[in-house]
Amino acid sequence: MKYKLIITLFLNLVFLNYSYSQEKEEEKPIREYTLTIEKQTVNFTGKDVMGMTVNGSIPGPTLAFTEGEQAVIHVINKMDVETSVHWHGLLLPNFQDGVPYLTTPPIQPGTTFTYNFPIKQSGTYWYHSHTMLQEQSGVFGSIVIQPKKKTLDYDKELVLMLSDWTNEKPKEVMRTLKRGSEWYGIKKGTSTPLNQVIGRGAFGAQLDFWRQRMEGADIADIYYPAFLINGKQVAEYPDFKPGEKVRLRIIDGSSSTQFWMTFGGETPLLVSADGLDVAPVKRKKTFIAIAEAYDFIVTIPERGKLEFRAMAQDGSGTAFAYLGSGETLPAPIIEKPDKIAMMQKMAKMKMKMGAHAIKFQPKKDERFEMKEEYGMKMKHSMGMPSDSLKMDHSKMKMPMDSMKKQHSKMKMDAKPMQMDGMGMNSEYNYDYLKSPEKTSYSKEVPVTEILLNLTGNMNRYIWSMNGVPLSETDNIKIKGNEVTRITLNNLTMMHHPMHLHGHFFRVINENGDYSPLKHTVNVPPMKQITIEFYGDAYGDWFFHCHVLYHMMGGMARVFSYDTPRDERLKEYPISKLMNEANHFYSWGSVDVASHMAGLNFTTSNLRNQFNVMAEYGWNQNLEAEVSYERYLHDYLRVFGGINVENGMEDSLDEIETTAIVGVRYLTPYLFNLDVRVDNKLRPQIGLERDIMIFARTIAFGMVEYQADFGLVDKLPTGIIYGDDLTWKAGLRYFLSKNFSLMGSYDSRFGAGGGITMRF
Repeated sequence: MKYKLIITLFLNLVFLNYSYSQEKEEEKPIREYTLTIEKQTVNFTGKDVMGMTVNGSIPGPTLAFTEGEQAVIHVINKMDVETSVHWHGLLLPNFQDGVPYLTTPPIQPGTTFTYNFPIKQSGTYWYHSHTMLQEQSGVFGSIVIQPKKKTLDYDKELVLMLSDWTNEKPKEVMRTLKRGSEWYGIKKGTSTPLNQVIGRGAFGAQLDFWRQRMEGADIADIYYPAFLINGKQVAEYPDFKPGEKVRLRIIDGSSSTQFWMTFGGETPLLVSADGLDVAPVKRKKTFIAIAEAYDFIVTIPERGKLEFRAMAQDGSGTAFAYLGSGETLPAPIIEKPDKIAMMQKMAKMKMKMGAHAIKFQPKKDERFEMKEEYGMKMKHSMGMPSDSLKMDHSKMKMPMDSMKKQHSKMKMDAKPMQMDGMGMNSEYNYDYLKSPEKTSYSKEVPVTEILLNLTGNMNRYIWSMNGVPLSETDNIKIKGNEVTRITLNNLTMMHHPMHLHGHFFRVINENGDYSPLKHTVNVPPMKQITIEFYGDAYGDWFFHCHVLYHMMGGMARVFSYDTPRDERLKEYPISKLMNEANHFYSWGSVDVASHMAGLNFTTSNLRNQFNVMAEYGWNQNLEAEVSYERYLHDYLRVFGGINVENGMEDSLDEIETTAIVGVRYLTPYLFNLDVRVDNKLRPQIGLERDIMIFARTIAFGMVEYQADFGLVDKLPTGIIYGDDLTWKAGLRYFLSKNFSLMGSYDSRFGAGGGITMRF
């Protein structure tokens, strides 16, 4: 009887516990939203243009959650093109991540897709389209997740979403970058023409850059007429009262702009980074990279209003926000970067720059690339075998226990982030981020190390890792229950904010075991940053530069746990994502002048390029050429085609058509070398070069020499039958993006001037 009673009580307890669990599961609160994406006319600069809005606005609405809720988000696509939404920084099931063709089906025109995932964390995050260049057009917004229990002391909060805006269609921006136009630098006043370089005594540094096939130091690629905070160039929030503590949740939702942030009034308290609480530290000036989030607690002044400034990294513009009312308490103004001084500094340091963006042998194992060339020694499969693995799970993952306490808290070192005054940010690092809890892994956990060199080619606007763009690479295999340690080695002149979907990673800094956890890390030019994470996810996850045009130029990878692909993606081949960076772009120009007319047209993707060239002089000289080029790597391509020209000078009575084959090579000092032979076995060599000599003026020149040994006519080998030397030189003065005045002298056509039209 006694045992029967005990068993009955035990069964009742089990039943009650089960019933309670079921009840708790059923009571799990659902937070539901509907987001409608559509094309609408918007105006941020005084000009009506077409944008893409979320619920009628740019940015879209803030999605508010509380940790522990279930998110149900219906996304309605009212556009005539596919779209998608990625939940940046959220830890969620792979299928819900929102990268079309990789993790989630694209949202087709006129359809609705429902995302459904648990909210396992708290903090400041954001969402954006991951379809082509839609993020630049306005498909983005913020996410605020409150913890189950408030841990910070403040009265109110405000989201500040930073963004950049262009009136051009994003595809046109990409096409402009691909054609190598100097216009964006000219427009925003950040170009470094030769007269300024010489005037500053930096010609030797310029020669060093040219020797390495680089025009000069660079910071940002694109001209933006407006930088915005919550969709406004100047955002006013006068309702905050004196003495109130306000939590500013600041997100850089830009497509290609990073900012220096400064604050008026009292020095604010930085309390969170990338959604994770940090040990508070006072910071007057902070750099925010694209896709990062930082939370500050500011105190509204007793008298006056607090100014917040977000200056674009290259100094080309600033957005403002004002909290409170009355007289303005101005934020510190940061000096614009000096690109010529940057170039001089790098030349003195004798840095090797400009690693290939594409190379001869794509698809090599990422872990073994370019170690010897750059003097890097890597170790692989470090640690003990998995069968002897002993791990501390509290340190292994983005710890769920810690996340329930608002994640791992990161204490900030009081040492300020320094700017060296040249824009290179040589002192820029994450050492000020320190976790109050250990984030390191057990020494017994196996570690696989991977080297990813961040590589690029500004001339062709191709971006890659280890010289391999996304479309030419295989997935990077990630092992579960192991640590993957990645060294990001930036061999370019640009900053690259690297984002890993579905994970937080340790950013290894001077704080060692207390290094912080982030989802996005900015890698400065010619610097290295090491990150590491424990493999505990399922599926394939995107890893990419969050400069939108760099990602679309090829700087991306897929990290794969080598798990079965979701059956729901069977109709959506991953090749569509892989080939996004390999689209053809076309551009050209037309010269109409007093002595000649000319046409140049190019259409190109990563490896293939088609060219059409035609020049006609009013003195009856004609040359036209159609060719196909194959890029073997950045600087070398082979080509073949047809050339048509008049056989007799100043006469069209005799037109000669020949087949041509040859090689084209970008030499050190940025000369384009053309070596060819035609079907009459006549060799030809040519050189051409453009140089910006003044802010809007480009000098150009070309020389070609063709020898005719009469081999086809069976004359004695080695006796020159005839030769031809052709040359030209001239100037172009930019009137606008698409129009220039030009003047030139050409040995075939004589001297004259006119206009150049670009398309």
